[in-house]
Amino acid sequence: MIFSSDVAAIARDPHWLPHRYDPEFDAVHFLKLGRDDHRAATFLIDAELPTDAATLVLERGASLAAARSSAAPLHFIFHSAYCCSTLLARALDRPGISMALKEPVILNDIVGWRRRGGQPARVVEMLDSAMTLLAQPFSPGEAVVVKPSNIVNGMARAVLGMRPDTNALLLHAPLRVYLASIAKKGMWGRLWVREFFVALLQDGMVDLGFDEAQYLGQTDLQIAAAGWLAQHHLFALLVREFGPVRVRVLDSESLMARPAPAMAALADLFHLPLNAPMIDEIVAGPAFSRHSKFDKAFSADARVDEQRTAEALHAEEIDKVVLWAEKVAESRGISLQLEAPLLS
Repeated sequence: MIFSSDVAAIARDPHWLPHRYDPEFDAVHFLKLGRDDHRAATFLIDAELPTDAATLVLERGASLAAARSSAAPLHFIFHSAYCCSTLLARALDRPGISMALKEPVILNDIVGWRRRGGQPARVVEMLDSAMTLLAQPFSPGEAVVVKPSNIVNGMARAVLGMRPDTNALLLHAPLRVYLASIAKKGMWGRLWVREFFVALLQDGMVDLGFDEAQYLGQTDLQIAAAGWLAQHHLFALLVREFGPVRVRVLDSESLMARPAPAMAALADLFHLPLNAPMIDEIVAGPAFSRHSKFDKAFSADARVDEQRTAEALHAEEIDKVVLWAEKVAESRGISLQLEAPLLS
């Protein structure tokens, strides 16, 4: 039996990650993880987490009531994939300053429930609950930054609308770089963009002037570009609605070319007390010197070389798709240059 005092302790303890949500029983599945477990995982998914981690299932209402009083400042990194978002989340693991949660699955569960026809009012209520449960700091005074999976982008407007003290970075890769990233991953990258595009259609986020039959006739990289345009349009709308005080945009190439100014500007956006020596330490540390997914030495120069190789290999296809995307963007009034850049 779990007593109310135990529920309170669990809900306020950052070592108990709110991992999954079961809407049938309105229950939250918690998973016990240390900070080192977070660091070791690329994403907070079962395949990346310890198989022997302790688990508990608690009623959402009681957990939420206990977690409210200890919730930390909460901010978000929304991203369009393959744009150094995991790197940036790792850079924000700074004890006493901030902790970034890398793609917590509970938010994916809420998206899935919404797509299966969950009542909108209940979905919004659970989204609010999940944010409170996730916002438990590892150390006093820490902020919590959530880097969701990009399937959560469709709920970004709700997140910012419900939490006026929450700010967001909108991170993306330039279109050509994004297409090269997809192309170099071969069949699996091309399959992923099609699966993701179907999800965008389900969320009503695609308005590019084509019908579904026309999308079926488009190439993999055209679908990749269409998904990129849909997310780019969403980011533009978020900036327009919530303004540059709360929402800023950054592209992956600017981040890697100017990491120290980017971290300083991000600290300002998220109200993090990072001084210049701390930022220098972060930039010189593993977040920027090791591959975020394969844990091997990886520099900004090596990343550029890898991109150039991929672009050269697929240059003809990328050139044609970029030109096509520019024409589509022009026809739909989508600006390829987002306002409110994090870096001037």
